Amino acid sequence: MFEPLVFHAILIAGSLGAIGLGGGIYETLLVDPLWPSRPKLIQPGRGGINRKLFWGPAHGLFEVALLLAVWLTWAQPGIRIWIWLALAAHLAARIWSFTYFIPMAIRFETGRAGDAATASKAATKWVRLSRWRLPIEFLAVLFLFIALAKSAGN
Repeated sequence: MFEPLVFHAILIAGSLGAIGLGGGIYETLLVDPLWPSRPKLIQPGRGGINRKLFWGPAHGLFEVALLLAVWLTWAQPGIRIWIWLALAAHLAARIWSFTYFIPMAIRFETGRAGDAATASKAATKWVRLSRWRLPIEFLAVLFLFIALAKSAGN
């Protein structure tokens, strides 16, 4: 039986995940190639972009929607497994972000990443590793849209 609430909760979670994925693609393609050699680009105090203005709401809304989808699909194992897989993929990316990327980003944004040579080397490593978050978040969004298709078929 088609349940509109479940379908729409998954649709919203998938859409918000896709928005976050789009933000990640934007940063990977347009911001990350430039900022290691021009740190001012990501330093809000020096006129650069303030990534927290996008990522704070984007992740917060996505995570609320994802948890709502988990709750609403609890009794539907054929759909729930895909939601759990999406949650697991997203959690993997978030744990990695909270343990490495966010603390380093704060150092880069505040200019406390060390001398120019050290900061440049660390920034290059950050950018290289950050690219790997995209496929992980892509999996989360893919799993949500599989769950969406399955919920439409119920």
